[in-house]
Amino acid sequence: MIERTPILNFLTHLILISGLVIILIPIWLAFVAATHTLQAVNSAPIEFWPGDQFFMNLREAWTQSDFGPKFINTMIVATGVVVGKITLACITAFAIVFFNFRGRMVIFWMIFITLMLPLEVRIVPTYAVAANALSPFQTILDATGISGVIAALSGVQISLEWNLLNSYTGLILPLVATATGTFLYRQFFLTIPDDLVEAARMDGAGPLRFLWDVLIPLSRTNIAALATIMFVYAWNQYLWPLLIITDRTNYGMVVVQLSDLVPDQLSTGGGTPTWHLAMAATLVVMLPPVAVVILMQRWFVRGLINTDK
Repeated sequence: MIERTPILNFLTHLILISGLVIILIPIWLAFVAATHTLQAVNSAPIEFWPGDQFFMNLREAWTQSDFGPKFINTMIVATGVVVGKITLACITAFAIVFFNFRGRMVIFWMIFITLMLPLEVRIVPTYAVAANALSPFQTILDATGISGVIAALSGVQISLEWNLLNSYTGLILPLVATATGTFLYRQFFLTIPDDLVEAARMDGAGPLRFLWDVLIPLSRTNIAALATIMFVYAWNQYLWPLLIITDRTNYGMVVVQLSDLVPDQLSTGGGTPTWHLAMAATLVVMLPPVAVVILMQRWFVRGLINTDK
């Protein structure tokens, strides 16, 4: 038990306020830059107070970046990633906790170890799979000689191919697997009393009915917490969409689109980055994840710390 003293309370609030200031200063500077002209932003000393060009810069940034369809694309991808991660994590944790089979802990730890492998590390094999999602099956058919036998008997050469590049499927599927979600669900499912499982079994509930009617209603706060984390994660994706999307007109994402407001001086031969428009666009891109975090704050905290059922 932590003893409450005036000095400890003061130090705690001082640390919290210091952290808040450190976080808010860059956001404030971005907002200030979004309210000035390009000349004012590039002038010295730096401006610390807002100007009167905020809405004009917002309108120009929105038009120049074509944010309308990009926001729709990003919302589709973020929603798909959230639904996929929650569904897959729930089913995986359910199988690990409530089904007694050999190797289930080995499978869990193999999933958990993937936390140490970010997307940047496995980007090359992931891209290779996205370029042809059926290539592993083609490799198996070729290695076992099945494709050769079929070609010899029927004259048909099997060539499996499923290209996920420049598609919503390619943007969503590689991001769906989540060790974090599986771990959170597993820890929650382990707190389910055995009496509840036995009662459901005596009532004639099968595994799927027990999952749908009992576990999912009990894990609403966990779903909300995981959905909040994964929505922010999916919304802020940059590297993966940049890599697999070449048709940015139809499948562009808002975070990637921000780079259009800061031209590459090596490829363009110079030019002044429009920092005032970039900062205005950044504020717009920040709004959806910030709104989700604010709206889901209560559920998010309860989902991480609540163990009552």
